[in-house]
Amino acid sequence: MEHLHQSFTVQYNYNIFFTSALFSDQNELLNNFLINLNPAVTVKKILFVIDEGVANAHQGLVAEIKTYFSKYDKTQLVQDVLIIPGGEQVKNDTRYFDQVLDAINIHGIDRHSFVAAIGGGAVLDMVGYAATVAHRGIKHIRIPSTVLSQNDSGVGVKNGINYFNKKNFLGTFSPPVAVFNDELFLSTLSDRDWRSGIAEAIKVALIKDAEFFEWLEDNATALAGRDIEAMNYQIWKCAKLHLEHIRSADPFENGSARPLDFGHWSAHKLEYLTNFEIRHGEAVAMGIALDSVYSNLSGRITADEAQRIINLIQQLGFELTHSLLQVTEGNSPILQGLEEFREHLGGELTITLLTGIGSGEEVHEIDTEILKQAAEILNNQTATIQH
Repeated sequence: MEHLHQSFTVQYNYNIFFTSALFSDQNELLNNFLINLNPAVTVKKILFVIDEGVANAHQGLVAEIKTYFSKYDKTQLVQDVLIIPGGEQVKNDTRYFDQVLDAINIHGIDRHSFVAAIGGGAVLDMVGYAATVAHRGIKHIRIPSTVLSQNDSGVGVKNGINYFNKKNFLGTFSPPVAVFNDELFLSTLSDRDWRSGIAEAIKVALIKDAEFFEWLEDNATALAGRDIEAMNYQIWKCAKLHLEHIRSADPFENGSARPLDFGHWSAHKLEYLTNFEIRHGEAVAMGIALDSVYSNLSGRITADEAQRIINLIQQLGFELTHSLLQVTEGNSPILQGLEEFREHLGGELTITLLTGIGSGEEVHEIDTEILKQAAEILNNQTATIQH
């Protein structure tokens, strides 16, 4: 018998909005978005899940949300706002995932309704995953509260939780229906969390936009000094570069190439090895430093280019390396990160290395001896990168 073949294309659309005081009763942005999406549906509900750190830092947030939806009542607010811990623990412990599913079930959140998450990247990842698997897909809205989630994780198409002690072992590719970046959430971040997200700006500039890298160099002092105007531009530019990548490349990662994970193979492992005491952005900064020096030692970029990268990382206040990034022998813990990264890609190891500031290439193997040298150079924190 002849075989049957089917092929179809699904179009995804979502917007990233930039605003201030999203839940002010004078700000109609969220309400207008909700009522314009599927206006024919009579009753739409919205369930909010909030990062506990955000709720503590913004004591009046829940009351503000309730006041907002009492004024703009075309969308029915679930009054039982769910508050869950932030940080990687929310992706490591499945009880929080179960809590979100319970709330979706108890409050009758259907596929015409919304689950909105307010928080850092870990909360957005977990809530997005729960929304995506419930009823085969409930519309989810991301309201990122950190620099890292506003410029990177919150604007992408991935959701997930950690499992088997592996980062994002369970997950989906499912874009949000919208992202709302509210600058007010950044005002209460610690200096450490403010800085952490800038690592992803360095990353995307290094692989995609030399001019943006120069802007980061010129504005490093302002960024480190919590200049909100500089930070808003950095977030907007990162979001723009991420969206361009998603549109033009391989959004659901059917191939093995993941240029947006430059500097991440060691960062993911380092996070686990330190029990997440090292922030994601801090680990990424170290991973960028390691892969940049490796790119120099392997003849891909010049010593001057590598030194510029090191200088920027240090100017922004990041550490360059960690004792667990040292390669002392063939079974050094960080080397396990290479194998886990290969496995996560689903086949061949593919690492992006730099060929210049603003450009990269894919490689399929890493020379352990060169990696050891790169780690040693950073460990010594020398000002001179080898020619």
